[in-house]
Amino acid sequence: MELEKAKKIAAEVINRLSPYCKKIEVAGSVRRRRPSPRDIDIVLIPSDPWNLEAEVLALARPLQPKLSGEKLKRFSFNGAQVDLYYATVETWATLLLIRTGSTENNIRLCSRAKEMGWHLAASGDGLFDETGMRIAGDTEHSIFQALGLEYEEPWERN
Repeated sequence: MELEKAKKIAAEVINRLSPYCKKIEVAGSVRRRRPSPRDIDIVLIPSDPWNLEAEVLALARPLQPKLSGEKLKRFSFNGAQVDLYYATVETWATLLLIRTGSTENNIRLCSRAKEMGWHLAASGDGLFDETGMRIAGDTEHSIFQALGLEYEEPWERN
């Protein structure tokens, strides 16, 4: 689909879900401004899980939702696949970074961490040193900085 269509669908999903979220933001190829996103990735922190779940189910109708676990909900909406990634305050920034991608950027960041004897958790838990201590992850900037890399805006991560 074209980026403008994906942005409109993402905005509608965010508008519908935001009353039930502490934070919600588009991620993936839409955040990176790719011309032809395949799907729409959204990271959120629930504030009202009960009503959030009800609204997700309402969005997914009349299509059968493909819900897969507590941390990811996947469904079709207005002809687009939407993936919702559930974060906490602690996992927000790292999950947003990882789910924004690109795959190549994630490999670069994880490889850099590994070279330093560290681990960047794809779960969103953060950046950990060789002792297992969390050393970054409160912001995307903190991860780039800890890895000794200059921060890149999402659209520069392609």
